[in-house]
Amino acid sequence: MNTSDNYPLLNDIHSPADVRKLPKELLKPLAKELREFLTHSVSISGGHFSAGLGTVELTIALHYVFDTPTDQLVWDVGHQAYPHKILTGRKERMTTIRTRDGICAFPSRFESEYDAFGVGHSSTSISAALGMAIASSLKGEDKQMVAIIGDGSITGGMAFEAMNHAGAIDANLLVILNDNDMSISPNVGAMNNYLSKILSSRLYSSMREESKKALSKMPTVWELARRTEEHIKGMVIPGTLFEELGFNYIGPIDGHDIDVLVATLENLKHITGPRFLHIVTKKGKGYAPAEQDPLAYHGVPAFDPSQECLPKAALSPHPTYTEVFGNWLCDMAEQDERLLGITPAMREGSGLVKFSQCFPKRYFDVAIAEQHAVTLAAGQACQGAKPVVAIYSTFLQRGYDQLIHDVALQNLDVLFALDRAGLVGPDGPTHAGSFDYSYLACIPNMLIMAPADENECRQMLTTGFLYPGPATVRYPRGKGPGVTVDPNLTPLDIGKAQIRHHGSRLALLAWGSMVTPAMAAGKRLNATVVNMRFIKPLDEALLLELAKTHDGFITIEENVLSGGAGSAVNLFLQAQRLLMPVLNIGLPDCFVEQGTREELLSLCGLDTQGIIDKIEQFWA
Repeated sequence: MNTSDNYPLLNDIHSPADVRKLPKELLKPLAKELREFLTHSVSISGGHFSAGLGTVELTIALHYVFDTPTDQLVWDVGHQAYPHKILTGRKERMTTIRTRDGICAFPSRFESEYDAFGVGHSSTSISAALGMAIASSLKGEDKQMVAIIGDGSITGGMAFEAMNHAGAIDANLLVILNDNDMSISPNVGAMNNYLSKILSSRLYSSMREESKKALSKMPTVWELARRTEEHIKGMVIPGTLFEELGFNYIGPIDGHDIDVLVATLENLKHITGPRFLHIVTKKGKGYAPAEQDPLAYHGVPAFDPSQECLPKAALSPHPTYTEVFGNWLCDMAEQDERLLGITPAMREGSGLVKFSQCFPKRYFDVAIAEQHAVTLAAGQACQGAKPVVAIYSTFLQRGYDQLIHDVALQNLDVLFALDRAGLVGPDGPTHAGSFDYSYLACIPNMLIMAPADENECRQMLTTGFLYPGPATVRYPRGKGPGVTVDPNLTPLDIGKAQIRHHGSRLALLAWGSMVTPAMAAGKRLNATVVNMRFIKPLDEALLLELAKTHDGFITIEENVLSGGAGSAVNLFLQAQRLLMPVLNIGLPDCFVEQGTREELLSLCGLDTQGIIDKIEQFWA
């Protein structure tokens, strides 16, 4: 890693204790170096970028004011935590981020004592920090718990559930809202910073509490004072909501003015109870291309910082699965005006950009609210609409009760397009879709499909859309084998598998992404290869026929084995009293760490050679 004289201050920072040794006047130069180092390291490794650029000053101020790791910081999601990693002893390893055996993409308790809580999904920080504050208080400890949450994450219902609880029990908790896109924020300036300093001071807090005690004995006067305070604060501060939840609201302040940040945090450190600090930052701060297009620079490949744009991806004649979905959605919407598209804040990631532009009245971004997305779809289906919920496999886990109770129990006509199924690669276990076969297959009324290629993905989406009930199409991140996509909207026969290669003795039963490596393995082993297509319902007729002509089955899936597709085959054979050897191949019973998708598939024995090795060990 570069440790040249470009970073004279940062090179002497090995832990937050070193930050706290600096005089305040050196914090601004440190922020400049940290931002430059972040740009340098991410340009080499790729990764989350613009969010971290926006939290440089906040990160320095937090570690300067609070005694971390005794005082504990909980970052929400963790996209913005790269500066935190740099200041907490991981600077030299930053270019390994998101690689196999490198440092994690998100904060992890297993990686550093400064990562107080492992994150990756949004809206969790306030609940976690509140739980930590309660447990620490019960032990008689004097620790500060700080939750840092973004304006996107705070839209999640879990965040408000946690604030409602924290205010009710008067918990000793500081919540910091990093606001980089909220239109309700007023202009940030000297007056707002001045007010925030005053409102966070011990003098103001003491006067406020003592006034409450005195005036509470005179109900009429107290009510007038209370309403006057609320009215005045409501005019100058958009904090009435947080005050009503029981928080002492401070802000908004300039999140890039490190002097104001430090002064305000030092005041807040000495106030007890639930506190809410609202800071305003600029995503991509300090790197002009990221400031101009923070969405494009949210997650980046390796790039040249001297260039004004990111490297263009090589043109490919074959679309990704996400692009197949996006194109299908627009084509089907042209044919059926009942189609509605729903996403929980993943328009770009899930391939809905074109649909949102072509069908704006039929497009619904519900923000980070997966539970609401699922039940919203259920409500739409009750009125004859045909909702399509575009969601990552890992995020549908957050709406599981709604999936069962609000959709499947009522047998409602909702199609779930599950992107990022299976191993996702660099983002690691928090984003892997390793469990959806298992958590979907146990739900009655659910149709579950996994495409072997791009064309089959389009066919399955059509099949699921036309199916009168809840249906799921589950596809991996990135590209498939490169099959040409038929532009027609052609459905498949439900529950019918497809024999891809005829062999003898062994039948390889593969689902989705595993069909391609299974084909290569089957040809080398002279085994029959079946593209099973459907996890539910299984093609039971074909399984019975294959059982008569083969000596054993090998099931292959990119899902955990417990409760997965192979388990469904085992249960069927057991019910039929067919006692034949079966080897189930799938993801191991562990959380698979980060790396490239290809590396992880090989690590799990789900590439061609790994499948062959497992079969030869089993069928020796």
